Amino acid sequence: MRLTPATELEYRCKKLQEYMESDSLDAVIIVQNADLFYFTGTVQSGNLYVPASGQPLFMVRKEAGRARMESGLKEVMQFTSMKDIPALLAKYGYPEPKRIGLELDILPVNFYERYRTIYPNAVFVDATPLIRKVRMIKSHYEIHLMKDAADQVDLVFRRAREIIRVGMTDLDVAAELEYTARKEGHQGLIRMRGFNSDICYGQIFSGTDSAVPAYSDTPLGGMGLNTSFGQGAGLKRIERHEPVVIDFAGCVDGYLSDQTRVFAIGALSGRLQKAYEDMVGIQTLMMQTAVVGMSWGELYDTCCARAVKLGYADSFMGAKGSQVSFIGHGLGVEIDEYPFIARGFSQMPLEAGMAFAFEPKVVFPGEGAIGIENTFYLSNEGLKRLTHSSDDLVILE
Repeated sequence: MRLTPATELEYRCKKLQEYMESDSLDAVIIVQNADLFYFTGTVQSGNLYVPASGQPLFMVRKEAGRARMESGLKEVMQFTSMKDIPALLAKYGYPEPKRIGLELDILPVNFYERYRTIYPNAVFVDATPLIRKVRMIKSHYEIHLMKDAADQVDLVFRRAREIIRVGMTDLDVAAELEYTARKEGHQGLIRMRGFNSDICYGQIFSGTDSAVPAYSDTPLGGMGLNTSFGQGAGLKRIERHEPVVIDFAGCVDGYLSDQTRVFAIGALSGRLQKAYEDMVGIQTLMMQTAVVGMSWGELYDTCCARAVKLGYADSFMGAKGSQVSFIGHGLGVEIDEYPFIARGFSQMPLEAGMAFAFEPKVVFPGEGAIGIENTFYLSNEGLKRLTHSSDDLVILE
């Protein structure tokens, strides 16, 4: 277990304060677990109060003793109720905030109403874009953790080569691979920021099940085990000459690397084989095109146009009627961070320090899905790849 260095936390909070100044915010209050972990180094329940200037105050409801051990912040204290916040701020000499930023994309309405009760004269605004902008630029420390996660997921895919066989269910494969990941330190949880975006280790399915759409904002869905979680691995048995899609996120000390590979027992059809080669080609196009300053939307448009030219207008990034409007997504503590390689983000430029997964995929209903995914890091020297399993289609005999 690695504790986030105090220097990392200090830099992150100061960067947030810089953005707060440009938005004229007196304070930002953070409560969501992923954001708490990023800015405090722990997920103990409480409120992180980031003033416009000065030291952040981490007010912990449960468990303050553990928070002091795990967090490198200077000011960590116990509190029992949100009503205590004004008195604690006054104790540290902070004036009553007039303009407060909250995580309005995920904050429960009840929490919001409590803050309004505490500060009835304050103006509340959404601080989520500022928080996401801080988080989208990865430090060397974060990239090191993501490289470790890439090593972990490579071991998972090596294990997949050993176990996949005719007659196994998709769930059998998922259980074996999740077991491998857990033994390598995976926390067993993949964080997503989107509302109702539950996810396990990833999505594992074969043949026709890999082409079944689902409610999740992902290009692939799957039947799942039951209607309460209708996505991912189900009870379908693997057969010869069909794709076995393994979309798996490694996780080390809270940080993710995302990778997709396709396996098959015996050769695939010519259409699936060609589609796989074309998706690898689109990945190559992205690697040749993505540079600092290019907009997220332009990169999406370039790669999407190539897919359409190759004949995949109705199958790229989902079956017709269920297609998603992105090809890539940022990664870090959550699997849906900035940047989004997606339609409409024409004003958001790629910057050095960004890390993202790129996942060109096609879906043929009644036959199966095919595609590839790797995690990349845009450095000052250009685009670098973090995941490192072979890109080859894995044919098992």
